[in-house]
Amino acid sequence: MRESLERIGRFDPSRARERFLAGFSPEDTRHVLLDGGRVGFFVLKPSDQAGLLLDHLYVHPRHQGKGVGAGVLAQVFMEAEALGAQVRVGALRESDSNRFYAPHGFALVERANLTTTTSGRCKMRSN
Repeated sequence: MRESLERIGRFDPSRARERFLAGFSPEDTRHVLLDGGRVGFFVLKPSDQAGLLLDHLYVHPRHQGKGVGAGVLAQVFMEAEALGAQVRVGALRESDSNRFYAPHGFALVERANLTTTTSGRCKMRSN
């Protein structure tokens, strides 16, 4: 997120920390493990609007582009499918994450000044 905020001249470390902590939900936070080590985390919360809200998905830069995030989304999709729910995710408008979510079936549902919200009906995929 830092790089996306810096790109648009809006990064403030104090504000970023406050915003993260305000929405932090330990009970909904999960670690992403690879070969026994933590390489990221995600937060998946119940949401009145969509069923599930993927509030955060962070993968360490050394592990990006290797299918780790796609693996997390596959897990999220399975959980949503079991609930018959949609998943919503928000991202900064200029964030690289928007390009990540689109090929995984998320479509734009709302655009705000600095953020976008996308939603996806979760369907199992076969490769």
